[in-house]
Amino acid sequence: MTRAEARRQAEQLAALGRALFFDPSLSGSGKLACSSCHDPARGFGPANARAVQLGGGDLQQAGVRAVPSLKYLQAVPPFTEHFHDSEDEADESIDTGPTGGLTWDGRVDRGAAQAAIPLLSDFEMGNRDEAEVARRVLAAGHGKAIAAIAGPKGADRAATDPATVYKTALKALEVYQQDYRTFYPYSSKYDAVLAGKAELTSAEARGLDLFNAPDKGNCASCHISKRGNDGTPPQFTDYGLIALAVPRNPDIPANNDPAYFDLGLCGPLRTDFLKRAEYCGLFRTPTLRNVALRQTFFHNGVMHSLRDAVRFYVERETRPERWYPRKADGSIDRYDDLPEAAKANVSMDPPFDRKAGEAPALTAAEIDDVVAFLGTLTDGYEPAK
Repeated sequence: MTRAEARRQAEQLAALGRALFFDPSLSGSGKLACSSCHDPARGFGPANARAVQLGGGDLQQAGVRAVPSLKYLQAVPPFTEHFHDSEDEADESIDTGPTGGLTWDGRVDRGAAQAAIPLLSDFEMGNRDEAEVARRVLAAGHGKAIAAIAGPKGADRAATDPATVYKTALKALEVYQQDYRTFYPYSSKYDAVLAGKAELTSAEARGLDLFNAPDKGNCASCHISKRGNDGTPPQFTDYGLIALAVPRNPDIPANNDPAYFDLGLCGPLRTDFLKRAEYCGLFRTPTLRNVALRQTFFHNGVMHSLRDAVRFYVERETRPERWYPRKADGSIDRYDDLPEAAKANVSMDPPFDRKAGEAPALTAAEIDDVVAFLGTLTDGYEPAK
């Protein structure tokens, strides 16, 4: 294949992927598209404040996790249990542990594999198997595009072979999500500031300082705010998996069963680490780009305001009574969305290194400043001329 042919095929795949992304007829209900949960106007995250979305053939099946954003996934590394992070690329002495993967639990590395999850999920798009996805793709009229991508030699097979149709559809969705103008434009106010084309307000500048300060928010320890060593824009994540012990969310129907726990890296959706106790409760750190567009926060969507999300970080240990329920004996049920054995995995790094009754690392006014700064990470900023 020549370079021109490869470019043309990539353009065809991207066009098909975009059409598939916005096509609800690929779902069992005929009403749920990828874009239904990944709204472009919301940073390709959910358009509503539901903790989990409804799907399946009757659009009444509740998910178990909050819908993540699909933006800025292009630099996420493949999942590894041992990620070596160092300013000196030749020094691999710093093992930061489980890192990477495209989902909350890091179980897939490629966009095509990620796209398959909702297509085949009982509580999302509700297709029984790959063949049903292929049938819906062809019934929706995408066969001509698939045949064109396959070329003259493969057109007949592409139009009739379910496996080829399915594989091409997943590849198309992957290629569409590699469009930098749509999925990683780096067009926020903060990007303009880094380029010398804008200035932070006083509140935003204070918020950035608090965000970075190890003895205050310490947010940048996981949500890296500096450019990469190669000059690339900050991704606002280290891609690591961490146990934050956010409160259990009663709005998730699965949580009605007191024996049910979503433990992220050690299951139940991810199955290869089910017996790795040290991985229970760990979820991947998402980018904070476009976080101000969200109406639900954390893997279980338990928070519904960005201010509460920031406040949780500094009050989880200092004011646990605000975030966790009481047990029958009146004591606080700390880390109530984790079984007892998994509580040892909870991060105690700053600002979680304080005790109940101590002053939080951030005051109310400082939380407001951090939130103001986070608002500068929304794409679509246009500098004043």
